[in-house]
Amino acid sequence: MPDLPDPVDLAIPAFVLLVLAEMLVARLKDRRRYCPKDTLTSLGLGFGSTIAGILSGGLVVALAMWVHQFALFDIGYAWWVFPVAFVLDDLAYYVFHRSAHRVRWFWASHVIHHSSQHYNLSTALRQTWTGFFSLGFLFRLPLFLIGFPPPLVFFVAGVNLVYQFWIHTETIGRMPRWFEAVMNTPSHHRVHHATNARYLDANYAGVFIVWDKLFGTFVAERDDDRPRYGIVRNLGSFNILWAATHEWIGIAKDVWRAPGWRNKLNYMIREPGWSHDGSRDTSAMIKARWAAKHGEAQDAWTSSTSSSSAEDRAAAPPRAA
Repeated sequence: MPDLPDPVDLAIPAFVLLVLAEMLVARLKDRRRYCPKDTLTSLGLGFGSTIAGILSGGLVVALAMWVHQFALFDIGYAWWVFPVAFVLDDLAYYVFHRSAHRVRWFWASHVIHHSSQHYNLSTALRQTWTGFFSLGFLFRLPLFLIGFPPPLVFFVAGVNLVYQFWIHTETIGRMPRWFEAVMNTPSHHRVHHATNARYLDANYAGVFIVWDKLFGTFVAERDDDRPRYGIVRNLGSFNILWAATHEWIGIAKDVWRAPGWRNKLNYMIREPGWSHDGSRDTSAMIKARWAAKHGEAQDAWTSSTSSSSAEDRAAAPPRAA
């Protein structure tokens, strides 16, 4: 069994240098791209996510090893296994990521990554503290059951995460057409982070944008509709603890107040924004109204979701310090 390193650990010095370089570019060209309080919040959430990962990592590895003992095949570490595992892991990430926007339980963890109203490399570091609690690791279990060795899967998953760092930027416009056609890029991922009705709930890709094109969730960035970032109802706060837990608190309040067990369950498993009395908007509703107003057809595959915590209705923080 090869001793595979953690790609994220190896990439941390590069992450730091690139964030500093982008901050310098922003200072020279457009200071609005960075807000000191927002950046500190992102860094704090990233640090907390690292601690949470250390605390829960052993349990995830133990579960992966347990599932792997029931593997259908003994795939091993041949050279061709790495690219195959990388592609299949990226597909698993697409399924997870799409689910994280469609199921409120998963969204409660993932919303942290979308809560910044700025889009820069520090946003990539704004990660969840509750990924283990929300069971996001379940989406990779099929890879272990197929027969891919857990260390190899964790390695390619780390490479996937490292790739996604550089696409969180406005400094890069568009890549060459052939690259944009196959790979996830800053342009594609800006769409994913945007709250514009046109862009809601699109471009879930990790590395290969072809998954979105194949499954009907791709939306191209347009120069006449620049992305606006954040969540549909922004936090209105730079409080790190609130950013990390606000949707879980929202779920708890909704479940407590909801009439009947079916409604209580739906507040956990239905799309964010769902309410038993129709008093809130899901992103599908927002996008449908926008499409009707602008005379554009809405693809059922790309119906969208939004945060439904009541506190998210607060006013947005300033765009820059």
